[in-house]
Amino acid sequence: MDSRHNSLDFADARLHRIQEDGLYRTLKSGTVQGQYITIDGKRLINLCSNDYLGIPATPVRTGQSQSSSRLVSGNDPVYDQLEEALARHKSQQGSLVYPTGYMANTGVMPAVAQKGDLILSDELNHASIIESCRLSGARVSVYRHNDMDDLEKKLEGGAGNRFIVTEGIFSMDGDYSDIREIVDLAGRTGAVTVLDDAHGDFVAGSDGRGVPDLFGVAGKVDIYISSLSKALGSFGGYVASDERIIQLCINQSRPFIYTSALPAFLVEHSLGRFLSDREARRQVLARNTRQMADGLKRIGYDATSQTHIIPVVVGRERDALEMGEFLRKRGVFVQPIRYPTVPKNQARLRISVTAWLTDADIKESLGAFESAHGRFC
Repeated sequence: MDSRHNSLDFADARLHRIQEDGLYRTLKSGTVQGQYITIDGKRLINLCSNDYLGIPATPVRTGQSQSSSRLVSGNDPVYDQLEEALARHKSQQGSLVYPTGYMANTGVMPAVAQKGDLILSDELNHASIIESCRLSGARVSVYRHNDMDDLEKKLEGGAGNRFIVTEGIFSMDGDYSDIREIVDLAGRTGAVTVLDDAHGDFVAGSDGRGVPDLFGVAGKVDIYISSLSKALGSFGGYVASDERIIQLCINQSRPFIYTSALPAFLVEHSLGRFLSDREARRQVLARNTRQMADGLKRIGYDATSQTHIIPVVVGRERDALEMGEFLRKRGVFVQPIRYPTVPKNQARLRISVTAWLTDADIKESLGAFESAHGRFC
């Protein structure tokens, strides 16, 4: 008997528990083209994409990858062009590109916060933010979602530097952070504001400058973290801030230091998309979002989100799975989101509206959701 297999038997019990709880996940292979995804030979309307602006595809120039970290030999000159553009976009002194948005989040807080400091983190922050706070070694206090009274109370008594970390648009609920109040509170208490605006960047505010611009506090957030792979439809993540923060990240951010650089052609691709006509796509996205939200409300769903992320909360994990399968059979692909991404018994179908969608796509999607309403909600 192979003892190696016996030593891994612990996995059986864990996987069984995951299946019993309705939390088992599998990978579905699918080919994406525009607003559609083809799975098992069937073309479905894709309501799971974060490619919010749907910038039309452009040729990507391929070439030899740098095959090194940026601090060794991987820092192609095109990085300078993109980082200068992103810094201007956020009205900051500098920016720094990471291979992914997740790595940007996990890299920033450990570089700027340390033991003896205090981090105040919204309870609905993304897993990458939670991980980042833990890795920093600072004391972490979680405040109730968008509850400014709770935040202010928990800010008291911090001996070292204090950091308030929040998302711009919360990825599972689609609501905005109270960034105006957070900036005001930080100004009164001397705290540092850190904003992950992955879902608001390039979409919200003037010229897509993000949630702070939308709420009139652009330039008042201390540290911005964002993604190049959502609304921009490319790949990577970045931080934009004061030049001193950028230098700290270059010198102390482990996910930046100890990994290979993004291939230069992907950085070039991001720059090209940044310089494209994004405004026209933003207007289409806003129109599509209104159509989808208004249609869901007419059907009877509690679609109160003000953004392009619209959660349809089902409740039980198994019910969400069944509803997702029901919709898939009717030509609509929208994945169930379950614990631990969201709290137990708050499973949901998370609709991501994009500018790719046509009026006909939205109408067909709403028809499928109407068929599901009486059965699941």
